[in-house]
Amino acid sequence: MWWCVIGEQLTGLLIFPPIVTSDIYSNFLQEELPAPLQSVPLQTRLVYYQHDGTRPHFSQVVRQYLNQKFPNQWIGRGGTQNWPPLSPDLNPLDYHVWGYMKAMVCAHKVNTRELIQRILNAARTINNAEVLRKFTSSMVTRVIKYIQADGGHFKQLA
Repeated sequence: MWWCVIGEQLTGLLIFPPIVTSDIYSNFLQEELPAPLQSVPLQTRLVYYQHDGTRPHFSQVVRQYLNQKFPNQWIGRGGTQNWPPLSPDLNPLDYHVWGYMKAMVCAHKVNTRELIQRILNAARTINNAEVLRKFTSSMVTRVIKYIQADGGHFKQLA
């Protein structure tokens, strides 16, 4: 599953096949990703693309494409932007959205056939300005605390 937060909106929801290869991921970057990025207003079109270090994300073809499309503006294994390892506290999707969404999807026992629909319903619920503002509002505070801790652990916000 992939999506992005742009301002106060979730966009680009895409469900990948069960096994994602570097070719599938590379195709996503080149063919699927440009459409949601077009919704970013020109005055705010400074984009940093962040992904984790799973094999398809780290393949040579993917890194070459990211270096070409987002020079010095992508965050991930092999990228030019340093990103503290295992730091979900600096990523609003990891810090808030996935846990919130998982709680909604798994509130009741779910079978495989209804899983995708529950995920889409949860995404619709989350995709409103008030909820997303709540998710991202403490980001600056967390980054400042992280810097003050010199990259170490810090007490989570209440």
